[in-house]
Amino acid sequence: MTNPIYHRWQFDIIKKALQSRRVLVLAGPRQCGKTTLAKLLSSTDTLYRTLDDVTLLASALSDPQGFVHHGNELMIIDEVQRAPSLLQAVKQDVDAINTYGRFLLTGSTNIQSLPGVTESLAGRVRKIRLRPLAQGEIQNKQPLFIQQAFSGVFNQSKLHKNAGEGSDKDAYISLAFRGGYPEALQFHDEKENKRWYMDYLDALIERDLREIINIRRQDSMMKLLEVLAAWSSKFMDLAGIGANLSLARATIESYINALEAMYLVERVRPWSKTDYDRVSKQDKIFMTDTGLMVSILRWQFDKVRINGDMNGKLLETFVFTQLAALIEAQEDSCQLYHYRDREKREIDFVIEHDNGDILGIEVKAGSAVNADHFKHIKWFREHMAKDRRFIGVVLYTGENVLPFGEGLWAVPINLMWLS
Repeated sequence: MTNPIYHRWQFDIIKKALQSRRVLVLAGPRQCGKTTLAKLLSSTDTLYRTLDDVTLLASALSDPQGFVHHGNELMIIDEVQRAPSLLQAVKQDVDAINTYGRFLLTGSTNIQSLPGVTESLAGRVRKIRLRPLAQGEIQNKQPLFIQQAFSGVFNQSKLHKNAGEGSDKDAYISLAFRGGYPEALQFHDEKENKRWYMDYLDALIERDLREIINIRRQDSMMKLLEVLAAWSSKFMDLAGIGANLSLARATIESYINALEAMYLVERVRPWSKTDYDRVSKQDKIFMTDTGLMVSILRWQFDKVRINGDMNGKLLETFVFTQLAALIEAQEDSCQLYHYRDREKREIDFVIEHDNGDILGIEVKAGSAVNADHFKHIKWFREHMAKDRRFIGVVLYTGENVLPFGEGLWAVPINLMWLS
């Protein structure tokens, strides 16, 4: 079985960045496609070295300066987190040879989280995140949704031309069950797909996590992952997360930090750019891939489709994975937040453009939307956004783009990749 080659949204971003930065770090979880992308970026005179090769790893650990020494060509070092001492050697190299595009480093771990790493490469490096495949990448679409949402112009015709591509709740749940890891997508059987994810997770816990943290009990880490998967899209509450775990609070915090460093879970910070003192300061936590999430929870499609709590949690996490990938593919800088206050007014996602414009997004698992679904969005526009440009969107499992007042839209979820 040969995996297809997907056009990754980060390809052009990296090509452009290599013309203005000395060092690039391409970071993301194992098996998300970093090595494939790095090889696509290489040319005949590119030096490619992977630290998954035990001999190359031994050389990198024994002689970091000699390992990174090369001419004017691009050097790609894959899985650089396995030899953190290379960072100091890379710093010395680019300080001596001040030319752009010298190094592309890939890492399956947030390198700065590794024990003993003190070199940040500040001023010399740009970090680019690669996530599991977004639906737009799978279907070879351009990442236009964020741009269109901020403009308040949605292309309804694209929906009708692509009818059936994730156009009802069952279809969206099916897409979420498959997730976005390239190799897992090749299994069309649900059981085989889940088996791949669990084998993947076992390998991470047995090897990769040990490079970050000393896990005394692997079963405790697995139980924590199950809790975090069930907690996905909820507000961070360490007391609640640890209620049924025989782990100290400090251990839970260190384990969660390690899982974040491995890009398996992620926090979304609260939007709090206001003097309104009743805004919540709690982060939300999400699994970074829904295929991994449902595999950990051992969810079954037939049960999830009729359980509102399950499919609501799954679809909000699915939307998060798509939005996060779309935001990172934008030329313009945007930041992803959520909103909640003490009066329980909530907006699932708040995206702030660097020009000050704000996009508020609610996610509904249902196929019908009414004015009441916009009440928190309207309140936010009137009291928080004030004189800033604001667009409010309710993403739902229906089929039509519908207006609900000036700057307020009900939008099918699949327009995130059919735009």
